[in-house]
Amino acid sequence: MTDCEIYHGKPPLFKRIGGWFKNIPTRVKTFFVALGGKFKRIPLGFFARAKYIKTAPRPVKASMGLMGVGQLMQKQIVKGILFLLMFAAYVVYMALEGGGAMYDFFALGLVPPNPWLNIEGDNSVVMMLLGILAFIITGFFIAVHMANIRDAQRTFDYVKRGNPVPGFKHSLASMFDKYFYVTALVFPVVGVFVFNILPIIFMIFLAFTDYSGNIVLNGSLVSWIGFSNFKQLFSTGLIGATFLKILGWNLLWAVMSTLLNYFGGLAIALLLNKKIVKGKRIWRAFPVLAFAVPGFITLLAFKFMFSNLGPINYYIDLLGGKTRMFFGIDSKWSARIIGWLVNAWLSIPSSMLLATGILANLNADLYEAARIDGASPWTQFVKITLPFVVFATTPVLIGQFMGNFNNFGVFYFLRGGIICDGYYLASDTDLLINWLYSLSIDNKHYSLGAAISIIIFVIAAAISLFVYVKSPSYAKEDMYR
Repeated sequence: MTDCEIYHGKPPLFKRIGGWFKNIPTRVKTFFVALGGKFKRIPLGFFARAKYIKTAPRPVKASMGLMGVGQLMQKQIVKGILFLLMFAAYVVYMALEGGGAMYDFFALGLVPPNPWLNIEGDNSVVMMLLGILAFIITGFFIAVHMANIRDAQRTFDYVKRGNPVPGFKHSLASMFDKYFYVTALVFPVVGVFVFNILPIIFMIFLAFTDYSGNIVLNGSLVSWIGFSNFKQLFSTGLIGATFLKILGWNLLWAVMSTLLNYFGGLAIALLLNKKIVKGKRIWRAFPVLAFAVPGFITLLAFKFMFSNLGPINYYIDLLGGKTRMFFGIDSKWSARIIGWLVNAWLSIPSSMLLATGILANLNADLYEAARIDGASPWTQFVKITLPFVVFATTPVLIGQFMGNFNNFGVFYFLRGGIICDGYYLASDTDLLINWLYSLSIDNKHYSLGAAISIIIFVIAAAISLFVYVKSPSYAKEDMYR
């Protein structure tokens, strides 16, 4: 590392931030220009496919019309029958269940329940879920149909080169050899779609309905209401004011918690990395023991410590002070500060262990050269230690930010159940995830909770992506290799 790198690093932070904002119009323009180019290529791709359909061999055209026929025409009997059976299964499913499920997805039911007349009525939520499943199954069918067309074309080209028609055993061997990655991923991909993608899509669509309150309790029909839930969150009413206040506090909490936990762990790691410190294994063991205790037990223990009859107030009384309500309805900042400290107690050990491993890989010659050049310990930390550690831990740092942004447990266990004035079913220490839980689980506002969850994802993903793209881990990867 040269003197220039030590003393003449990046420009000041505010100047760099100003440069980012200055380039925003250019980047937005570039984005829309690139997007326009992609839309221009859509007609070209369509015409290219249309031309391919016109000039495709007869077996391929047959497979386009009906799955498996192209294989049967090329004497691949077993494979052709299997494709035909899949096509028949999809047609039967659509005739008996899928077509009605797709219609019900848009209608969400027509018959309302009436207990007086013993009419059960339609279940709109189940209809929405089955409709989404029908669309996913249709997507899988289209993917299989495209694979059927590619297989017919591949077989035609293979035979055209003078090879014999590959039999079913040859196809099975290819599935477990050349295309084994596809075979191995089929069941995991299906599982991901059923157990992960389907609930997420269902939650997204739920945000555009009125499924909440009396509709949930009475089992009434659900209706599509567009962006009304999002308009509520950004309105001037109590719900909108609550959302903006909680969002501002959530961002402050996430940033401060991440910095406190990260630099707290780094500071302990640097301290224990000094040669003059004796018994390093013992000192490292204490934070690890705190980290090993389940988090909710630690949170409940701190809640008792700061309660009205807890040991903290006991010693305050003993010293002649006045008992404080650390988690009372008017204890806004005392509860927030305690939340930061408790979260640091839970998170700093993992940051310390991570930083300890990274510091062990730093080249000691860099520090020796810096000392010879006259760099102070602070300059060495800012110019050598911190850039290297941040480069190595940026993905972890982003993960910690996401975890802090959606940290449900801290204030749920420390101060759950409190509703403050000026807030809609929330307190002044609740994060968006806590408010989401209160709205959906405790008060049945499922559609509003779904809208909040979408906003949480968009904000957290946008901030994380922006930080990662601007970090040395992405921009200057070659420099640290």
